[in-house]
Amino acid sequence: MNRKIVGAALGLAVLAASSAASAQVNLAVGVGIPVGVYAPPSVYAAPPVAYGPAPVVVGYGNYGERDGWREREWRERREWREREWRREHWREHGWRERDRWGY
Repeated sequence: MNRKIVGAALGLAVLAASSAASAQVNLAVGVGIPVGVYAPPSVYAAPPVAYGPAPVVVGYGNYGERDGWREREWRERREWREREWRREHWREHGWRERDRWGY
């Protein structure tokens, strides 16, 4: 029993020693001497001018012009809504007038 405990303790000591041996410890000592830092002034150089062919202008029919299909669709919907609103308003007006006069 005593031998087993000594063997286990010796095994743990060997494992601890091997892990400590693989650890790295760095020790550095630095002495700072203040010295002026000189940086050259920054110089900006413009990029070279590059000339190329003129851009090509492409047109796509009614894009950006009045009376395109989108504008026409929105205008028709707005006009339809206004017509329906006026029709409903006129119906309510008739109902109010009939109720007022008792028809």
